[in-house]
Amino acid sequence: MDRRRFLQATALAALSTPAARAQAAQGPLVTDVSQLEATRVAAEIRPRSADDVRAALRNRSGTICLGGGRYSMGGQIASPGALHLDMRAMNRVVSLDRERRVIRVQAGMTWRDLQEAIDPHDLSVKIMQSYSNFTVGGSVSVNCHGRYVGKGPLVNSVRALQVVAADGQVLELTRSREPELFGAAFGGYGGLGVITEVELDLDPNVRMERVVVDVPLEEYPAYFKNKVLSDPRAILHNADLSSPAFANPRTTTWLATEKPPTDAKRLVPKGLDYTLEKNAIWAISELPGGDRLRESLAKSRLADRPVIWRNLEASLDVASLEPHTRSLSTYLLQEYFVPLRGFAPFARGLARILKERGTGALNVSIRHSPADTTALLSWAPEEAYSFVIYYKQRTSAAAIAESGQWTRELIELALSLGGRHYLPYRLEATREQFERAYPAARTYAALKARVDPQGRFTNRLLEKYLPR
Repeated sequence: MDRRRFLQATALAALSTPAARAQAAQGPLVTDVSQLEATRVAAEIRPRSADDVRAALRNRSGTICLGGGRYSMGGQIASPGALHLDMRAMNRVVSLDRERRVIRVQAGMTWRDLQEAIDPHDLSVKIMQSYSNFTVGGSVSVNCHGRYVGKGPLVNSVRALQVVAADGQVLELTRSREPELFGAAFGGYGGLGVITEVELDLDPNVRMERVVVDVPLEEYPAYFKNKVLSDPRAILHNADLSSPAFANPRTTTWLATEKPPTDAKRLVPKGLDYTLEKNAIWAISELPGGDRLRESLAKSRLADRPVIWRNLEASLDVASLEPHTRSLSTYLLQEYFVPLRGFAPFARGLARILKERGTGALNVSIRHSPADTTALLSWAPEEAYSFVIYYKQRTSAAAIAESGQWTRELIELALSLGGRHYLPYRLEATREQFERAYPAARTYAALKARVDPQGRFTNRLLEKYLPR
């Protein structure tokens, strides 16, 4: 037994007695949005402060797993028999400096709740996902990105992190204070400690006008560089490749404007009824002619040029994508990052695999990121395009196995072009593929051994892939 396994075994000793095993067997199930993962943990608590987290570490031995909005899709928030910390009760604003455009929040706060705090001051989140339901701490843990032109991953807008380490110390991490730990926490999936507070830069909340342009696939990189990235008005951008061809990008760019809003709302209201959207998703994915229906709906929705507040577009609710049920089928995401030179080969190979393998893919969204040189497990060590696949999958064992096969084909395609896959989703990559995609994982493992020598912080992702 190597040193790391020995230390983990020692940490798990408290859960090795018959009484502890019985308690774990009766513990709660932790699930994620996919509803394909259900992990029995020993217990679940909802801390409200860093002191609560420290008390949990002090009062319980054994392993710890962390969860926020639960939008990962492969067990990244759970480990069998571990104590699960549900961070969503840590949802307060700690401080807001309106003049400097800086906010500090507890890590369990969602982007949507943060937006409610800053919108009255005409401020907006600088970098986040396309939907507002995710927690800030969870977004740090996956080093999320969105559609923000030229901004890249979340790490580029974070000033500081407060982290509770395995020994109970409360650490303040910045680019100049513990920079190695700071970079490793982004995309670190909770393996180094519990992120309890996040300090962020903000942007002004401005009005934006939507511009939609269809661009031939081979011309898209030049179009993006010359018409979007070089335009100082461009705030948000993505391009969509639609089923069944996945070949003709439809670009959507939101440009800053002084025009009056065509929609007076500042934020998407909470708790809206999305029955029509749910019915449309079902019809598109299940009925004959679904692709034609999708194209018709898209043309109707994108025909005008609305002017809205930035925060309105940033406060989209993932409930609009949630199906009526996930019992027989579920909706999932995958994402791949490819250097600029690999754009066309990857796009063509992606379309071929999606069509040949009958993947159930509904849409592929293309985004862009500058190189990320801060995060240790960076998904864009050089400037890259990302391809986000939204697909429907049956929940049977056979369907899951088949999905794993074509997923590994796509991972191999990305690797062959110098790219890599994103880690919050299904854990279908082989260990060899993971190590090729993220060679810095060995550095991460060594750092984890130093700051968490007993291996207390864990989850299914780390257990499957982290070098031993």
